[in-house]
Amino acid sequence: MKILPSSPQTRDERFDRYLALLGKELDHADRIAPMRDYLTGLLLPGKRKSIEPIAARIDPSQVCARHQSLHHFISVTAWSDQAILRTIRLAALPALLKLGKVESWIVDDTGFPKRGKFSVGVARQYRGQLGKTDNCQVAVSLSLAHQLASLPVAFELFLPEKWANDWGRRKKASVPSTMRFRTKPEIALEQIVAAVKTGLPRGIVNVDSAFGNNTTFRDGVTRQGLRYAVGIQETTTVWPSGKGPLAPPASKTRGRRAKLLRRDQMHQPVTARQLADQWRRDCFHSIVWREGSRGEMRSHFCAERVRPAHQDYLRETPRA
Repeated sequence: MKILPSSPQTRDERFDRYLALLGKELDHADRIAPMRDYLTGLLLPGKRKSIEPIAARIDPSQVCARHQSLHHFISVTAWSDQAILRTIRLAALPALLKLGKVESWIVDDTGFPKRGKFSVGVARQYRGQLGKTDNCQVAVSLSLAHQLASLPVAFELFLPEKWANDWGRRKKASVPSTMRFRTKPEIALEQIVAAVKTGLPRGIVNVDSAFGNNTTFRDGVTRQGLRYAVGIQETTTVWPSGKGPLAPPASKTRGRRAKLLRRDQMHQPVTARQLADQWRRDCFHSIVWREGSRGEMRSHFCAERVRPAHQDYLRETPRA
């Protein structure tokens, strides 16, 4: 995807223009050169992306000097990641929209493998790319996407609860005192709310079950006026089509009426798995969603409108 609509011909010139845009948010001209070195090192081949290997790749003859410059830039120099992301978005969004209308808001968590224990937020935690627990950092991101391209508009490092509550470790790693523990769905929902306030082109919110199974997250997306298509676990409870929680009973004292919804032994929701097991074979339709490396990606789907049931007995009105 082109970063700028009027990009120069060579990659180096495009890279320089991109750096010039980002450099405006660094507040000091002396920071542009180490930023260029660091971004160049991230783009070059090689598994290790820490400062010393990057310094060795970009300037093998002056590794110590490059290492010191990069270390100061990464460890000491302060800049606003939100301002950097805003600059990137303003530069790239017109190119994204030129290729097509935004269809999806994709929320995801990305793991970055680490061998040590000192990087901020590093811990043994689930890494989706591997499908298992590993020593890594995890970041939550929000991207605007259509069939041809995607654009990250929010990106935040997840701070595990052990990190958030370890003030000695936080101080050593220079974690801001204002940063508190938030779950990944909480971070994602804050990113979505900020994107709505910014007025970004809307799309259907797409997430996997790590986010989609969280009822608070889904309710929050609904409150923003957004539609969602999310993964859920088979244990998620729902009311089948045409059913729902019982209305509050009328109170026998002073004509008052109870406010909360209710259930009884004969009137209970079902799990998503129980509902699916009731479907007949002729309910399912074969759908192709895109070309894969081995041909068409196809599976069988059945759709039914349901009402989420999680703890609705604590609510005054049913969910949509």
